[in-house]
Amino acid sequence: MKNITLISLFLFSATLGWSQKRYEVFSPDKQLKVSVKTGNVLSYALLHKGDTLIYPSSISMILGDGEVWGPNSKVRSVRNNTVNKTIASPFYKRAAVTDHFNEMTLVFKNGFNLIFRMYNEGMAYRFVSSGDKPFTVVSEEARFHFQTDRNAYIPYVRTKSEDREKQFFNSFENIYTYEAISRMNPHKLLFSPMVVETGDNRKLCIAEADLEQYPGMFLVKTKDRNALEGVYAPYPKEKKQGGYNSLQEVIQVREPYIASCQANAVFPWRIVVVSENDKELADNDMVYKLAAPSRVKDISWIRPGKVAWEWWNAWNLKGVDFKTGVNNETYMAYIDFASRHGVEYVILDEGWSKSRQADLFQVVPDIDLEELVKYAGERNVGIILWAGYYAFARDMEKVCKHYSAMGIKGFKIDFMDRDDQKMVDFHYKAAEMTAKYHLLVDFHGSYKPTGLNRTYPNVINFEGVHGLEQQKFADSSIDQVTYDVTIPFIRQLAGPMDYTQGAMRNATKENFAPVYSEPMSQGTRCRQLAQYVVFESPLNMLCDSPSNYMKEEECTKYIATVPTVWDTTISLAGEIGKYVAIARKSGEDWYIGAMTNWDSRTIEIDFSFLEEGVYEVDIFEDGMNAHRVAKDYKRKIVDIRSGEKRTFRLAPGGGCAMHIRGK
Repeated sequence: MKNITLISLFLFSATLGWSQKRYEVFSPDKQLKVSVKTGNVLSYALLHKGDTLIYPSSISMILGDGEVWGPNSKVRSVRNNTVNKTIASPFYKRAAVTDHFNEMTLVFKNGFNLIFRMYNEGMAYRFVSSGDKPFTVVSEEARFHFQTDRNAYIPYVRTKSEDREKQFFNSFENIYTYEAISRMNPHKLLFSPMVVETGDNRKLCIAEADLEQYPGMFLVKTKDRNALEGVYAPYPKEKKQGGYNSLQEVIQVREPYIASCQANAVFPWRIVVVSENDKELADNDMVYKLAAPSRVKDISWIRPGKVAWEWWNAWNLKGVDFKTGVNNETYMAYIDFASRHGVEYVILDEGWSKSRQADLFQVVPDIDLEELVKYAGERNVGIILWAGYYAFARDMEKVCKHYSAMGIKGFKIDFMDRDDQKMVDFHYKAAEMTAKYHLLVDFHGSYKPTGLNRTYPNVINFEGVHGLEQQKFADSSIDQVTYDVTIPFIRQLAGPMDYTQGAMRNATKENFAPVYSEPMSQGTRCRQLAQYVVFESPLNMLCDSPSNYMKEEECTKYIATVPTVWDTTISLAGEIGKYVAIARKSGEDWYIGAMTNWDSRTIEIDFSFLEEGVYEVDIFEDGMNAHRVAKDYKRKIVDIRSGEKRTFRLAPGGGCAMHIRGK
């Protein structure tokens, strides 16, 4: 009897071994490897230089008809492919992107494929349906398992409630909590991108790309103290107008599934970026590379640039003979300022239409849009209109057609504050409709970008960031300065940011206070200048009052003339939460921006990236007393030869900005 038992155990183990198979694919440089195991569990593990960074982590999907993709799914065939090509990338941080990867496609017998792509800088995987009928997805399992407890930079949703429905309704903007995964609140969702430390200076950034016809991925700590898993908002069944100024939709009832899919559905890429030093995270193209190619054939009309913005500075002007506010006189003054300084656009933010009516055709009496468009056009300035989500969505084509015909150049659409499938669908529909009528889009109040700016290049910017607007009303204890030197390594990896920099009232840590009508920034003047280089923003705001800019002509000229899209980007140096230095090239000129946290520091810039020769460098640097008076700065013009190394002193909360020209 004992022998029979032993034989049975042997046969069972042998059968289990035969049913489980491994498949591997390496990055082009052989430094990264993903190992995929099929059988009773479908899982992957990620290795870097032989070290396991993500331990076997299960992935699966459960469909509405009970079908399960993952456990016990059998592989029919395996396809391997290598791609090395160049992608044109207009309105981006470089003119062209190298797309070099090894790809493995596992074709399963039960109606799906699983694709893994390995880049030198990270891994990505996605599910693809091979069925010929529509279906629903009840749940998706996406796990990220670490061998030991790891510290992470965690962007929790910004709500005190632990109710999932309330957490799904959020603005996707919060500062980062730095703590061990084991100490994370298991009841709070966090949004991607997020970064996990793995030891030896290596870090992983979890993100997603090509999110279409599917909900976005939140993350949450699992019951296993060393793992994270994806969470997704269920599909909305019933919703009603409500929320901020009745410009949002409030979900009343949700379906028992997360997505409704068509046959041959292609699901989002799950991304794990791997870095050996922090500065690599500050210049990464994986989200852009993994996005769907452009669907806009003619992009000649798309014009990135700067925007004179009135909301942050509360429509403030000094020395004028009219009462400022939402009226034509105020906007004509902003247009005059923009024209004088070569600023491409002026925005009419909330207030030009009757917000609570959620009707973009009910223009307030003090605004004559046709007159403003004509006045601006004569001065080579375009007008962009703010629009609440519900007001725009309910009459989308009518709105686009009407205002495009009037001469409006784009919309800043706000207060979506969700990323369930219906809201993701809205973003694509709005992108397509605005492209049809040659309108730019700035998605404010939106989830983080996942590559839509490649698919629809007229989608020129996104919020999803704890931007400068928070300084109008935020708790003064919130550390915006540290956040500013954290987001270039995390949030910005996903795509451009509508951060809305450019404050002329600047404050030290001790002197800062939130003032709604006359706001200020945390940190120095040079920090604000540096942000125009460090932060990626093809449609970039000048947040302060024209009156303040006109008193500061040196700084204003720099802000107004620094480009918003680039031919080349180089991450020079940086450490998450401490400091960052970025160089970018446009045409023949280079620009450098550097910022620090609240620690003063001296940074060394190596100018080896310049071609051989001598260059004139226009430098804005923190003044000797910027630690006391944050507006203090000094400007100097020096000669620098390629290959030189120079040091620059940054005050607490400080920065420096440079414009480099050939001699």
